[in-house]
Amino acid sequence: GVGGDWFDVIPLSGTRVALVVGDVVGHGLHAAAAMGRLRTAVRTLADVDLPPDELLTHLDDLVIRLADGEQYSAELHDPAAVADLGATCLYAVYDPVSRRCTLATAGHPLPVVITPDGSVAPVTGHIGPPLGIGGLPFETTELELEPSSVLALYTDGLIESREHDIDRGIAELCRALARPAATLEEACDIVTGALLPERPADDVALLLARTRALSPDQVATWDIPADPSEVERARRLVVEQLDAWGLAEAAFITELVASELVTNAVRHGAPPIRLRIIRDRTLICEVSDGSSTAPHLRRARETDEGGRGLLLVAGLTLSWGTRQTTTGKTIWCEQPLPGY
Repeated sequence: GVGGDWFDVIPLSGTRVALVVGDVVGHGLHAAAAMGRLRTAVRTLADVDLPPDELLTHLDDLVIRLADGEQYSAELHDPAAVADLGATCLYAVYDPVSRRCTLATAGHPLPVVITPDGSVAPVTGHIGPPLGIGGLPFETTELELEPSSVLALYTDGLIESREHDIDRGIAELCRALARPAATLEEACDIVTGALLPERPADDVALLLARTRALSPDQVATWDIPADPSEVERARRLVVEQLDAWGLAEAAFITELVASELVTNAVRHGAPPIRLRIIRDRTLICEVSDGSSTAPHLRRARETDEGGRGLLLVAGLTLSWGTRQTTTGKTIWCEQPLPGY
């Protein structure tokens, strides 16, 4: 039947990916409807590229507003219709460039990691309050993962039972994950077959994700002094790197885009300025600076001498955007690789 458990995999900028698993209290259509709202909210907040702890804070506010709205509706109609909108959620972001995974959890079990040599261990870290409590902080946990590690995210229906406590459930999960499997699908079948009865009493979600890492020769990074004369150097560095990658066809657009983004950072941002290009399934160009002020796309008037940079970037690339960092912001854009 329908329920309130869900998982999601959300592509982010800079080749990163978000992994999400959540659980809304209750069963049936009401829990499924609440789950749909939260899943949509997580995707919307992920588009803004918030850090995991900040994303859960916004999600916590949403759950409180939803609960208040349900209470008001029930008072007008049927008090018995009010369901507990309490929910748990784990949000993790994996970066294949740094091989680091940053996660935060709102009352949700922490994941389990399977290393390439087959060892299995639960992640240790801070578990924040469930969504809907309000007023309490969420904290992040950081992991450095080897390439081809597997992250197992799950809901409590997989490990909870009337016959044993959660610690035993996690231990049984680890034993099941340690068993050899040719594919992740087969590993999921092994886990569910080992841990779940024929008719589970609770909803269950299980997400297994294998990590990959970009090799150092797929990423090029340069520190750019905050000097207008450095824009020409930045363009030259980009062209030389694309030539080394055998991507001379992409040089014209990438050189132009890098020039506009670096110029924007020099004029309107703050040091330190860093230029990075990534060769993956697409070609990614990023410029980071020390200012947290996000740029806005606008149409320049015919008499304006500037203001067309981001409009040009948007017109030449597949997608572009900005994300906040701990030291400022990053403006990024993607373009297709020749031949893809």
